[in-house]
Parts: sequence; structure tokens; C-alpha cells
Amino acid sequence: MVPAARPPELILAPLKGFTDSLFRNLFAGHFGGFDRAVAPFVTACPPERFEERLLRDLLPEENRSLPVEPQILGAAPEQVLFLYRRLAELGYREVNWNLGCPFRPVMRKGRGAGLLSQPELVERFLERVMPELAGALSIKMRLGRRSPEEIFALAPILNRYPLRAVIVHPRTARQMYAGPPDLAAFERFLACCRHPVVYNGEITDAAAFEALRRRLPQTAAWMIGRGALRDPFLPARIKGRDLPSPQARREAFWSFHDELCARSAERLDGEPRRLLNLMKGFWTYFADLFPEPAEVRRRIHRGSDLDALRTVLSSLRREGGERKPQGAPPGGGAPCAGFTGPLSAPGSRPPAA
Repeated sequence: MVPAARPPELILAPLKGFTDSLFRNLFAGHFGGFDRAVAPFVTACPPERFEERLLRDLLPEENRSLPVEPQILGAAPEQVLFLYRRLAELGYREVNWNLGCPFRPVMRKGRGAGLLSQPELVERFLERVMPELAGALSIKMRLGRRSPEEIFALAPILNRYPLRAVIVHPRTARQMYAGPPDLAAFERFLACCRHPVVYNGEITDAAAFEALRRRLPQTAAWMIGRGALRDPFLPARIKGRDLPSPQARREAFWSFHDELCARSAERLDGEPRRLLNLMKGFWTYFADLFPEPAEVRRRIHRGSDLDALRTVLSSLRREGGERKPQGAPPGGGAPCAGFTGPLSAPGSRPPAA
């Protein structure tokens, strides 16, 4: 008998402002499919400026549903080590170093993808930090700041250190999220990196994933972010799990959505504008569950307050409709759409990765 293929390891990507502990726990409870998550970054700072609230999202009691790996954004070794030790006190034995954030304010400070064009600084950082770590370090990065060739200047440096894994988004920081991923460059890096390599970027449906898996069979794991916000059943779909009926999927989505909104409202008590902006941000992605996502986004973003948002969502739920994702198998596999029920909250640009 031929053994069954091992299910792919799926990692929830860190999307600043979206995939916090509340989202991670609710997603795991309502949809499942992810094996673990990397949390949105915590920025390293001088010890005298450190505040405990920075670690609120990583408290063990807030992360019981899905194993999570903290991510650190920083370039100063002493500051990163201070933050690492605080995380170790919370029980974390593995952290991720962010070398991929492409946003200009971050790169101007020599952090995130701003380091990709400076291999000497990356080597100096690892030389200082690695001997001090009691646990493991992984790195999340892009192909480069300006050129996809920059990663190949970094590869020999990365190979000299005992990294847990290297997560690669196959675009440059200059590209941001535009244009197709450079799979040829990813393949070249996969061949020359001695560490497990994780693929991150443009996994939007099961068919696209299978094409990537066939082309990149040596990839250790797969990271998904926006694709899971656009289709919450995508991780389960990729793993070949049986999906519930369309009606059950609709109910699962709205149960997740309403709990996310209600719990966010509790956190943001007295700040209805922040809650409105948060839910509008989520609906940038949730709109893809509908037959005409651009029209849904337009209607959502026209709302000037929570009451207006409730009205739009109630209308969308009454209208129903179901959009079948690309790559869905015949006869099923469409995500939840055709929503019913009121927004549960009381009356009151792409995320960084």
C-alpha cells in the first residue's frame, strides 16, 4: 500500500492590525487548518522605553488555540536580545526576526527589508545575537530591497548560522505586493539554502497551492495570510478536508464575524471610530466572498459610522449569493457567502508583515 501523502504544514502569516491573538483564536475555533502562526511583529526598543503592554498579544493565556511564534522587528542587537529575553520569560523558545517589512518608515530606520541590501549588517547582527539565544531563531524575508539578487548575497551568511527556518516572500520590497512572485528566484534560493525554507506569498486558492507544491517540492512549509482572510476555508481546503454544506459555511463565517466584531468592540470600548475602521479593514478581504467584491467594498467603505455599516451588512446578508473561488473542486468548495443576521457590535493600506 502506498502511504498517504503527508498534509502540508500551513502557517498563518503575521498581518499587522489583523492577525492578533483574538483573530488567531477565533479562526482556529471556527475554521481550523493552520498548524501554527507567526504573530505580528513587536518592535524592539531601548529597555528604558519598553512597556509590558507590547507583549499583551503574546501572553500564554491569550494563545491557547494555536501555537504561535513571536516576531521581532529591530536591527540593534542589544535591543533585540532584551526583547527576546522578555519573550523567553513568557515561555517562548523560538522567535522570528523580521527582514521583510517593505514599508518605507520601517526601512528608513534600517529595519525590516531595509537590511536586505546590507549583508554586512545582517552578519554583524547574527554574530552578536545567535550565541545569546537559548532557543531557536527563524527569519522572515523578501528577495531583496531593490533587487532579487540581494538574497543570494545573504545566503552564505544565513548558512553559517543554525537558523530554525527561513521564510521567503518572493518579491522585493520595492515591489511591495505588486506583480507576480519571482518563483525562479525562490527556486534558486531553495537550492542554495541549507535551512528549511518556507514559502510565503500569493496562495489564494487550492489550485494555485497545488501548482506551487508540484513546482517547489522541497519547500518545508507554506505561509498564508491574505488568502485566508479572503477564503477562511482555504487552509482546510488545501489539506483536503471535507467541507460543510454552503449553508453551514455561511453560518460558520457569520458566527466568526460576529464574535470577532463583538470581542473587538469590548476591547475598543468607547472608541467606535477605531472599531469601524477595523471592521472596514477586514471587509477589504471578506468582500471577496461575494459575487461582486468591488461593489461590496464600495458599499462597506461608504459607511461613515457603525450604524451605516450595520445597514450595509444587513442588506448584504439578505441579498445572499455565493462566489466560487478559483481552483475550487467541481460541485462544491465555494466559501461562505449569502450572509444573514445583524452585525453584533454594540451601537457605538495593506497590513505590514
